[in-house]
Amino acid sequence: MTRILGIETSCDETSAAIVDDATGVPTLRSLVILSQDVHRVFGGVVPEIASRAHLTAIVPVVRETVAQAAATLSDLDAVAVTTEPGLVGALMVGLNYAKGLSLALDIPMIAVHHMEGHLFATSLDDATAEPPFTALLVSGGHTLLLDVPAWGSYKLLGSTRDDAAGEAFDKVAKLLGLPYPGGRHVEALARDGDPSRFRFSRPMLHRNTPSDDSSYFDVSFSGLKTAVLNAVRGSTDIERDRADIARGFQDALIETLVEKTARAAAMFHRDRVVLGGGVACNRTLIEAMRARMGVHVEVFAPTPRLATDNAAMIARAGLFRYNHGERASLDHAARATAPLPGQE
Repeated sequence: MTRILGIETSCDETSAAIVDDATGVPTLRSLVILSQDVHRVFGGVVPEIASRAHLTAIVPVVRETVAQAAATLSDLDAVAVTTEPGLVGALMVGLNYAKGLSLALDIPMIAVHHMEGHLFATSLDDATAEPPFTALLVSGGHTLLLDVPAWGSYKLLGSTRDDAAGEAFDKVAKLLGLPYPGGRHVEALARDGDPSRFRFSRPMLHRNTPSDDSSYFDVSFSGLKTAVLNAVRGSTDIERDRADIARGFQDALIETLVEKTARAAAMFHRDRVVLGGGVACNRTLIEAMRARMGVHVEVFAPTPRLATDNAAMIARAGLFRYNHGERASLDHAARATAPLPGQE
């Protein structure tokens, strides 16, 4: 049996988890996530505050994770940690802690790419969410459309040219006077909205776009955000229009994501679609994706706890990398940006 401790500190969640393969299938044994609510005051994550909060939280979070798994630190076979991409100061807290554990316990350290973690997250909920599949990773910082023929082999089909999907949700929420983070608040408000009142253009979604054009899979949400801004400014009664604007925005963003994903699944003949990232918590997105794909393509989405940033997905990806002989040296550095390992 291999037991992996995962550590995640790429943004504003301090998280640790333990995953093992005692049953022959990677299984989550414990997970602790400590979110930093202080950032709501500022309407976004403040990197310096995030880093300092991680310093305070990392030790008790790991201690509680090990206790929940009824284990001890000496039971660990390796420590997996997010090293990229993310806020460098925040990443360094988790990375340096993992280096200390690796040295003190004489166990390997595994470097994990944050977005690869999101790819693995759903497999902890459902072991059949495995390649080959089409993947849509949508979070506050990233929007990636991938073809995944096998774990560790990723073909990047499209990405955002400006705002990520989660960032667009947050910015629109701010325009509508909603709390941060904005995704769930926009979705809740949109449920009561009239879809016919504000129909915004679906960005970069043209029927006649050839499949070899980069815009065939890429997305862009800055224009949609501007359209919402203009609608808010042009409203003579924002209380009356707020829900309808939220509905129009969400419909446009979701239809764009769903259609781009459908194009990818059809082109590569995939009968599975896997969603990941914080925006994968959006039930409207999941329902729209399943309706669009129909009965011949199965759509997998993580539970909310595994969709947002968490260490379980890092431990799961770390287990894969560990089993393939990968080890990170103690001089491994954190990086703010980096392509997926194995990305074409």
